[in-house]
Amino acid sequence: MLDNRARILLKTLVERYIAEGQPVGSRALSRFSGLDLSPATIRNVMADLEEQGFIASPHTSAGRIPTPRGYRLFVDSLLAVQPLQENQIHEMEGQLIQTQPQQLIGNASHLLSELTQFAGIVVTPRRKTPTIRQIEFLGLSEKRILLIIVTTDGDVQNRILLTERPYSPSELTTAANYLNHNYAGLDFDQIRQRLTGEIQQLQDDLKILMASALEAGNQALNDSASQYIISGEKNLLEVEELSSNMKRLRELFDLFEQKTGLVRLLDISNNADGVQIYIGGESGLAPLDECSVVTAPYEVNGQVVGSVGVIGPTRMAYERVIPIVDITAKLLSSALTYQANT
Repeated sequence: MLDNRARILLKTLVERYIAEGQPVGSRALSRFSGLDLSPATIRNVMADLEEQGFIASPHTSAGRIPTPRGYRLFVDSLLAVQPLQENQIHEMEGQLIQTQPQQLIGNASHLLSELTQFAGIVVTPRRKTPTIRQIEFLGLSEKRILLIIVTTDGDVQNRILLTERPYSPSELTTAANYLNHNYAGLDFDQIRQRLTGEIQQLQDDLKILMASALEAGNQALNDSASQYIISGEKNLLEVEELSSNMKRLRELFDLFEQKTGLVRLLDISNNADGVQIYIGGESGLAPLDECSVVTAPYEVNGQVVGSVGVIGPTRMAYERVIPIVDITAKLLSSALTYQANT
């Protein structure tokens, strides 16, 4: 536990570092902390905070910077959040007007990015398990087949199947007709269960084709069922702490492309109450080791369906970003609920 003097100095150090981006020395702490302490006393307190892992000394400077542990203590118990003004909330509300759900989600992602100048992200609501309206096979070359899946809600997904042997147009038509005639209206799990018992009547080569189609189709629909919209990724190129390490920045952008890891992280906040903050390595995702992720769940008719968030450097103005994420989640909840009931 830190005494009150150490907490005030740590709070001051984090605030100055966030504001200026430079290591903070004892002279600045004396000026901004409001404490009547000698430089020697401040240096002693700083040495204790460094020993406990709350701050660190860059090798090129006599000043200190916060560590992820220091940011965590700051966010959990020292931070004074700045509530948004009424006119700011009204402006945000105006950008989340009642429109189609997908457009609302896109607007929310853009709003988060615009207000924070970092990357804004919104995980789209998970859809019910889609059922199949129609499946088609289209031969592209000797051993490449395009699988086309149309769901009952109108979604279309395509996947390339690589086969061990060529299939004639008539074989592809036979396979598609069999699936459409017997399994339209079912999801892939139901099709797989029924097909396992009924597939014996088919030719061996068609069994292989259908098994490949079921695996690829199920993967395609799973990928589309849990996605997110991200805006403002390019803002991160302007963040000095991130842009100075191009290897890590490329890994971060690769993470945005892969989606799975980020969706899993953001899904955790669906089960949380209010705003959640992941600082550096707390995310469990290596590309985010120098980033913080601030998230909050959003609802439709009182049911949590997704989450919104901001991704930026650990040196972010948490007192501003936290209320922006919180209010955006609440406004998106309200807009989506209104749209669902009209």
